[in-house]
Amino acid sequence: MSSSPPAPATPGVAPHSPPAPRLGLVLLVCCLAQFLVTLSVAIVNVALPDIQRGLGFSAGSLQWVVNAYTVTFAGFLLLGGRIADLFGRRRIFLAGVALFALASLAGGLSQNAGTLVAARAVQGLAAAVIAPTTLAVLGTSFKDPHQRHRAFGAWGAVSGAGGAFGALAGGALTDAFSWRWVLFVNLPIGVLLLAGIAWGISELRHAGEDRRIDVAGALTVTLGLLALVLGIVQSGPHGWGSAATLVPLLGGLALLGAFVLVEGRFAPQPLMPLGIFRSRSVVAANVVAMTSGAALFSMFYFLTLFLNQVRDYSPLRTGFAYLPLALAIMVAAQFSAALVRVLGPRTTLLVSMALTAAGLLWLSRLTEDSGFAGGLLGPTLVVGIGQGISMSASAIAGVAGVRPQQAGLASGLLNATRQLGGALGLAVLAAVATSRADGLLDGVARPTAELARHAQASGYALAFGVAAALAAVGLLASLAAPGRSPAPTGTRTGGDSAAPAPAAAPAATGTTGPGEI
Repeated sequence: MSSSPPAPATPGVAPHSPPAPRLGLVLLVCCLAQFLVTLSVAIVNVALPDIQRGLGFSAGSLQWVVNAYTVTFAGFLLLGGRIADLFGRRRIFLAGVALFALASLAGGLSQNAGTLVAARAVQGLAAAVIAPTTLAVLGTSFKDPHQRHRAFGAWGAVSGAGGAFGALAGGALTDAFSWRWVLFVNLPIGVLLLAGIAWGISELRHAGEDRRIDVAGALTVTLGLLALVLGIVQSGPHGWGSAATLVPLLGGLALLGAFVLVEGRFAPQPLMPLGIFRSRSVVAANVVAMTSGAALFSMFYFLTLFLNQVRDYSPLRTGFAYLPLALAIMVAAQFSAALVRVLGPRTTLLVSMALTAAGLLWLSRLTEDSGFAGGLLGPTLVVGIGQGISMSASAIAGVAGVRPQQAGLASGLLNATRQLGGALGLAVLAAVATSRADGLLDGVARPTAELARHAQASGYALAFGVAAALAAVGLLASLAAPGRSPAPTGTRTGGDSAAPAPAAAPAATGTTGPGEI
């Protein structure tokens, strides 16, 4: 693809001197960056049992290896996109990748549970900068709508590839070396990304705009989410009525209430303008994204523990067991946009969430004797197809009916709610699984290995059943999505979140598209 001549200056956008971007390199860099973000979830999941043994995590605290990443990712995602818009996407892109690599190094070298959790939280913060910047760079660089849609499709497929490769690579690295290499592997990828960004990405930022950022909003929402997750985790060992559970839960709710107050009354440049929730389609898409995140994150987590602790799979064998699921997501994502064009967002979302709920309900029938071919392959394929289909449909529904200048905000919100759903859903379902397993072992002084396996499998099965109920909530929310794809307008969907895009010129950002995850 050849570079296009410089576009006429768009109001509110600072001119930049670097040459027009090399589109092939831009696409490669953005896809590799998204690959890094998704890889870091899947690759760590497979290594969780070894991490637990190596650093002494308890059964209840192990989930923080996942949730420290997802909570900071969700909490700072909107702020990350805003910072990139204001201070330059190339500069912030470089900073985000460098921070991610350094946090990966610190996590790989960690000698205790607290250091690893802190490193994962910093990784999530860096990912909150990287993910929206990749989409903004794609939307800015690809002017032609057809090229832009293909670029977003490639970005979405790479998200699935990150899951597929991460599951397999995590098992191979853990088996061959140690769990630390699931973090060290990010370093060479980071070096390649830094070189690619420096060479291929042109700078772009808004000139003359108020550069104040909503730090109060980002801090209240992130600390509120952390407190909620902590309270839910504490409910397992201490019970729902204990001070150890109620104090963080109430504190988290108070902080989230403060976030709403800050956004609605005090923030000069709110991180999340509350008016966007007047759109029924936006609300529906975000409920779908949240329940999808809860279902998919939890399934990865509990399947890993089931295969390793109940079925005694090695990390490498666990990685291979994930391949059908990850490949199903990747392949289904390729056809998602076409299904939306034929069926419309509403029907496509209904089909995707029905498949997700059915697959999870199927998984709730697991026992300690369930094998891969007979007990796991079928339901994980069903869930993978459902989740792959939902990607484009939720992105399209999430921006339908919003003003072009709010499409970037709407897409960033979808990413945030998906991560939020993953964090809170995992916390709730881990508490459910632990409570069921502990209840079955209560009063047994020295449980046999067979009884312990039965209790663990029963807890995981119940968690899958609750996850199916959450997916059913997303199914009901899909009814509020638009029946047909929104008609094209003079501006493209995915416009800049700071200023309207003139009909004759591309918008300055593009944080929406079929690949939204």
